[in-house]
Amino acid sequence: MSKSVGKSVIRVDAYEKATGRAKYMDDLCDRSALIAKIYHSTIAHGFVKSVDTSAAEAVPGVVKVLTCFDAPDIEFPTAGHPWSTDPHHQDVADRKLLNRHVRYYGDEVAVVIAEDEVAAAQAVRALKVEYEELPFVLDAQEAMKDGAPQIQERAQNNILAHSDVRRGDYETARREPGLIKVEGWYDTPTVQHCHIENHGCFAYEEAGRVVVVSSTQIPHIVRRVVGQALGLPWGKVRIIKPYIGGGFGNKQDALYEPLCAWCSTKVGGRLVKLECSREETFVSNRVRHAIRTHIISYVRPDGTLVARKLEAFSNQGAYASHGHGIVAKGMNAFPQLYPCPNVECDSWTVYTNRPSAGAMRGYGIPQAMFAGESHIDDICKAIHMSPLEFRRKNLMPVGYVDGFSKNELYSDTFNQCMDKALELLDYRKKFEEYQNQDGPIRKGVGLAVFWYNTAVWPISLESSSCRMVLNQDGSLQFQTGETEIGQGCDTAYSQMVADAVGIPLGDVHVVSTQDTDITPFGTGAYASRQTYIGGFSIMQTALALRERILNVAHEQTRMPVSNLDLVDGQIVRKSDGRVLKSLGDLATESLYSLESSRHITAETTAQIKSNAYSFGCSFAEVEVDIPMCKATLLRLVNVHDCGTLINPALAEAQVHGGMSMAIGYGLSEELKFDEKTGKPLNNNLLDYKLSTFMDHPTLEAAFVENPEPTSPYGTKALGEPPACSGAPAIRNAILNATGVAIDSCPITPHVLYRKFKEAGLIND
Repeated sequence: MSKSVGKSVIRVDAYEKATGRAKYMDDLCDRSALIAKIYHSTIAHGFVKSVDTSAAEAVPGVVKVLTCFDAPDIEFPTAGHPWSTDPHHQDVADRKLLNRHVRYYGDEVAVVIAEDEVAAAQAVRALKVEYEELPFVLDAQEAMKDGAPQIQERAQNNILAHSDVRRGDYETARREPGLIKVEGWYDTPTVQHCHIENHGCFAYEEAGRVVVVSSTQIPHIVRRVVGQALGLPWGKVRIIKPYIGGGFGNKQDALYEPLCAWCSTKVGGRLVKLECSREETFVSNRVRHAIRTHIISYVRPDGTLVARKLEAFSNQGAYASHGHGIVAKGMNAFPQLYPCPNVECDSWTVYTNRPSAGAMRGYGIPQAMFAGESHIDDICKAIHMSPLEFRRKNLMPVGYVDGFSKNELYSDTFNQCMDKALELLDYRKKFEEYQNQDGPIRKGVGLAVFWYNTAVWPISLESSSCRMVLNQDGSLQFQTGETEIGQGCDTAYSQMVADAVGIPLGDVHVVSTQDTDITPFGTGAYASRQTYIGGFSIMQTALALRERILNVAHEQTRMPVSNLDLVDGQIVRKSDGRVLKSLGDLATESLYSLESSRHITAETTAQIKSNAYSFGCSFAEVEVDIPMCKATLLRLVNVHDCGTLINPALAEAQVHGGMSMAIGYGLSEELKFDEKTGKPLNNNLLDYKLSTFMDHPTLEAAFVENPEPTSPYGTKALGEPPACSGAPAIRNAILNATGVAIDSCPITPHVLYRKFKEAGLIND
């Protein structure tokens, strides 16, 4: 490895340049843009009978009012997945720009375009909408029943999709004499991403094309979706992604880019700006799937798993978005994490009259780990076995290979991660110390592990392109289609480029803004794919650029290429280590030579047909006040094996951010709905209890570095894994403290009150 990889450096130049560009575009937009504001449905389910626009159109400054009766009758998908030429592998197209059939409280019915914010807001309030109301359903299992309200016409019993896993003979195996049966139902909530920057975009027409500048994770995919939604050839659409303020998967959907683009076409191609409020972001963007999971395990008294059954019901909300992929991924983790010879798994994704659920950090694994790791501790309680020793006995063994992904566990990762966490938390001593407490204030420790894939192959396409251009001074700029959204990939990529090309990190300039007219193709930021997938195209392009540089060096120095190297920005003769010339001198001579002028550049595409396991664990310590029904997190430790660390500082920051999300998921966050109306009750940052600095202990992150052999840089997933195992670790710590098994998160005082009362720990 060079001096660049493995250093704790944070680049700010790309950030400053990109945010400067974004600010310029915002200033331009503020000076000349029309403002679009959406009228959202005020019922949970029904049909729009009429929209009276007269009062809205009379508001001074209103330019256009568009309703569901004006929108094109085109259904399109929104999920940020690569396109497939096979219709059976394409995302479900069930959305329209505006909807006459409204399917959740907040659905898009009409849009006002005005000269300023005030006029647009006044006009939205002036719209008069008449509905034909229909019954609605908020619960996934209720929506599956015969006679439930039909939400999407093509989905019988509102089932978007079902998949299963069958291994061995569950029914025969579970009849073995002497087995202990452990059964549980586990619920995870609807939550929202709560990225700092709300979604926003603006659109205009230029030279017969639609241009959209958007806060998105997936510019090349949004280009395709806008084309589909408007019925335009994809080449007629241009998407520009400036540096943005977070996404966590919410912006791995085409949100309002198609609607904004259509609005521009309806006002003569003028620039139209559409920005979401925080309240709209909570409800009318995307949320995390609420999943209810039923698990049955048959276990021998010595802790051997004999037969296991899982059923998972995923609440999709009103539209397909990312759909079944979330619960299917969680289901597939079940037989891999704890291999068992006899397994039956079924998962359903079900439409309901809730906001659409999409991608969110962890992509189904936080839900699966809460259910699965909570159940593992329930097994341990039933058979009186240490949660640590049970995991050591049953977790995926070294050498395990998944038949579908071909992923392999090459190292003793789980034990290495747990051993490191044990030391940091002094787990063994505390676990024994906290047994059988009987006071009002009790402490406990708990652990949970996680499983994660890196990227999406072989389920979907994995492809990444990279362009590198050598400047006159020997520096270079590079571009990829994989997007910086605040996670630090531009910094990591710069280190990887410097390492592979052989130049100082300071001479690498990343082009942070993606523009589908200019940026080479890449599907974006998701699936913890950045350093793994991007690494292939970066390495491939860097080697091509090096070859061209050394060929030019051969011409300029007369040394054979085999005796030349590029080290720290210098052309070096291998035989004696002499520096023959600087890369800057070579580039200048190459560009301005009167005999052989050439521009040194390289661009390649890498299609990746591999995947990689990523693993780790969380260890938590809590204090539980039983009379107050309050759990306080004292310590949380995460240990990850994400392969080779490209940038330790960024890696630690990633883990801290994921741990924060896990704390909120475990203890406080839930988007609630009125059962009588379907209306969201807490779609704001006052009533939605996002965890804050006051709710956090000191977050401790550590790493085990087992390089991934399929990766050019030895990397594997880290972006999403930190959010996966924290919530069940907290839950299991509460179990250790109180002996009470909690079956849902967030574990609020209301939940603890119910469970403590059932257990007889408190009386009214």
